[in-house]
Amino acid sequence: MNAKKDYYKASMDMHQKFHGKLSTESKVPLLTRDDLSTAYTPGVAEPCRAIAKNPELAFELTIRANTIAVVSDGSAVLGLGNIGGQAALPVMEGKALLFKEFGGVNAFPICVRTQDPKKIADIVMQIAPNFGGINLEDIASPNCFEVERILKENLDIPVFHDDQHGTAIVVLAALMNASKVVSKPLGEMNVAFSGAGAAGLAVSKFLLGEGRKSDEFAANDIVLCDSKGIVSSNRTDLNWAKKEIAKVTNQTNKTGSMINAFKGADVFIGVSVAGTVSKDMVRQMNSDAIVLAMANPEPEIWPDDAKAAGARIVGTGRSDLPNQINNVLAFPGVLRGALDAKATQINEEMKLAAAKAIASCIPNPSENQIVPDPLDRTVGKKVAHAVADAARKTGVTR
Repeated sequence: MNAKKDYYKASMDMHQKFHGKLSTESKVPLLTRDDLSTAYTPGVAEPCRAIAKNPELAFELTIRANTIAVVSDGSAVLGLGNIGGQAALPVMEGKALLFKEFGGVNAFPICVRTQDPKKIADIVMQIAPNFGGINLEDIASPNCFEVERILKENLDIPVFHDDQHGTAIVVLAALMNASKVVSKPLGEMNVAFSGAGAAGLAVSKFLLGEGRKSDEFAANDIVLCDSKGIVSSNRTDLNWAKKEIAKVTNQTNKTGSMINAFKGADVFIGVSVAGTVSKDMVRQMNSDAIVLAMANPEPEIWPDDAKAAGARIVGTGRSDLPNQINNVLAFPGVLRGALDAKATQINEEMKLAAAKAIASCIPNPSENQIVPDPLDRTVGKKVAHAVADAARKTGVTR
């Protein structure tokens, strides 16, 4: 806990010292009049004329080739909740930093004041000519689904909501390797969830194999829980997104409080808030239980408590603990691969390819290593190659 407090202070000091984490820099020299005439007027008129005749040349002649927008309304930031776009800016700057460091992708934070999904989508569509891809971030459910849907229908560049799909990719990669450690195929596993927001719903769909031709890496059954208990078709208080997921999960129609979801579960996935899981809940799980408690900045249950209650493998979202289930393993490589392939979208096959690539980075997984180190620079390259290859194979490239 003391280390946590030190990280908070260190982060405050860093942000104050540098006034944020990002800056821009020029790729070309500007030392002579010739430099000025080439980079700006009159020379710049020629690429402008070329793009006016053929808009696709923007992907060759401008920053659009390797630049994405990181867009947020600040409505669901980490475990902090709805803090608004301006307060979310440090996180979005951090996201842009990670894109650059681990994927070589230029990313720019776009934090908006509105939390109306249609208005957010409209803003993004208006600025889209500047970017080769869009990364949505920390937009609360169910609005995030609406924003993503509108953008996918109207843009011809990749749209990726990391809270949904990045989380799903890394979780699946972790479970691919965890299943080897416990000698239990994923297809035989039952999964309990704490959190039925954007991440919970997306991870559930991905683990069920929705949208994929193969169900090789699909879980047996999933039981989701929100703040009011188990998500079941019997409930009358569900929003449209939860109603849809209730149709394909909870096959045994469990009801009641979260502890009932843990009975007979092989895996727990936490994408909610700190302290929602007790030792008694973990004790209800099957032997060789896998607990991925990913709430940030504090997990649903601390690893020592989970292991004391019988869990064999424990992961969290924290970088100071083993088995960090960190989206940085996915999103830089996914967008890098999509940009390299000049993809027009990111489909299920590309996401599955990313998960397999991440899992393959750990050839001999163990209880304390089911995913690569988030600082491993080779992961992004492997993911990018796999994603680009999947994009070409599935025909979603320019």
